[in-house]
Amino acid sequence: MNLPDIWPRGGAKGASDRRVHLVSSPSHFLLSSLLAAIVFTVGSAEAHDRGTSYSAWELRGRDARVVLRLTELDVSRFPWAANRAPDLPAIIAGYVADHLVLVAGDSPCAIVDGPHALATQPGTLVYEWKLSCADTGPLRIHSTLLREVSPSHLHFARVEIDDTAAVERVLSERGDVWELSLGSEESSHAAGTDLLGYILLGIDHILSGYDHLAFVLALLLFGNSIGELAKVVTGFTVGHSITLAAMVLEYLHPDSAPIEALIGLSIALVAAENCWRASTQTRWVPALIVLTLLVLAAFAVQGYGQVPAITLAGLGLFTACYFGLLATVANPSSLRWSIAFLFGLIHGFGFAAVLTEVGLPRDRILPALFGFNAGVELGQLAVVAVVWPLLRLLAVRRRDAYELIAETGSAGVLALGLFWFLTRAYG
Repeated sequence: MNLPDIWPRGGAKGASDRRVHLVSSPSHFLLSSLLAAIVFTVGSAEAHDRGTSYSAWELRGRDARVVLRLTELDVSRFPWAANRAPDLPAIIAGYVADHLVLVAGDSPCAIVDGPHALATQPGTLVYEWKLSCADTGPLRIHSTLLREVSPSHLHFARVEIDDTAAVERVLSERGDVWELSLGSEESSHAAGTDLLGYILLGIDHILSGYDHLAFVLALLLFGNSIGELAKVVTGFTVGHSITLAAMVLEYLHPDSAPIEALIGLSIALVAAENCWRASTQTRWVPALIVLTLLVLAAFAVQGYGQVPAITLAGLGLFTACYFGLLATVANPSSLRWSIAFLFGLIHGFGFAAVLTEVGLPRDRILPALFGFNAGVELGQLAVVAVVWPLLRLLAVRRRDAYELIAETGSAGVLALGLFWFLTRAYG
C-alpha cells in the first residue's frame, strides 16, 4: 500500500542545489557516526540529571530535627551503593549524617537520635535525625551531599526557627554554608534565597542542563532569519513558562519519570527533522518515525516503559501531521516555533521539578517562580547570543563548513536524544 500523498517525497524543491547532503556524503556519514559515538560515551556519564535533594529543619532553641529526602538514582552513582549490600541503609545513614551537618561555632552539633530511614515512595530515600548544639556560637548548615559524584548537585534546605516563618535556601558548590543565627544572645535570623539567588539558580540550571541545551542547539542548527529565531525562542519560552507556573502553583502533578524520558524524545525528534531536511527528504524517514512511536505505544499498553501509550500515539499523530505540513510550505523553518512551543511545554515540567519539591511557603512561590524563570530565559538567551551569530557568520562565509557542522551536529544530538529517551524510559 502506498503512503498517503501528505508525505514529502524525494526530489523536493531545492534538492538539486549545491548543498552537501548527510546521507549522500560518505565523509559526512563517517563524521556523524564518530560524533554519535562520542556523545553516547559522554551521555552515559551525564544521563542522570544534576540531582537535587531536600531537607526540612525544625530548630527549637539549640535543638534541631531534620528530615532529608533524596533519590535512589542519585545515591546509585556511588560505587558502594551499586552492590545493594544488606547494610546499605545504614551506610547511607552514616553518609548523610556526615555530609549534611549543623554546626555551632566551630563544633558540629551532636546527633542524639538517628538517622532513621523512613517509609516513602519507591525511588526516594528519606532519613530523619535529631541534633543538640552547644549553647554558644552561631548556627549554620553545611551541605556537601553527593558532591563527590555530582559536583553541580543542588540541595534545598528549608528552616523553621522557633515560631518564625519557614525560609529556604539553595546550597550548591557556589555556596554550601547557610548562616542561621548570630549566637545564643542575639536574635535569630535565617535569610533565605532572594530573587537574585533564584535568577542565578535558573541561569545555572539551563547552562548545566545538558538535555535542555541540546534541544536549544537542535533548534538553532537550521535557523535562518532573526525573525524566525525570535519566534522559536518565544515559542519555547511561552511553552515552558506555562507548565513551569502550572506545576509550581500546583495545578498539574505529572510523574517525573515520563517527563524526563519525553525531554530526551523531544531532542531526538527535532534533530531527526534536521537530518531529514539536510538529506533528500524522502517519505520513509517520517514514516519510520511514526511507525516506531506507534510500536512503542503498543508496548506501553502492555506495561513496558515509563511513557504512557496515549502520549506516544499522540506524538506519532503529531509527527505525521507535522511532516506532512512541511511538504506544503516554501520555508520549513517558519514552522519551528510550533515545535519549540509544544516541546517547551514538556521542558517546562523538567524546569519545575527543581522548585516543586521544596515546599515553598505561599508568599515565597511567586518570587521564586519569577526569578527562576527569568534566570532560565537569561541563560537560554546567552546561549543563543553566542551560538547563533557564529552559525550565521559561518553560513555566509563558508557554506560547506556550515552544512557539515549543522548535519553532523544534528546527527550527534539525535543520538544523544535517543540515548536519554531509552535510558530514562526503559532503563
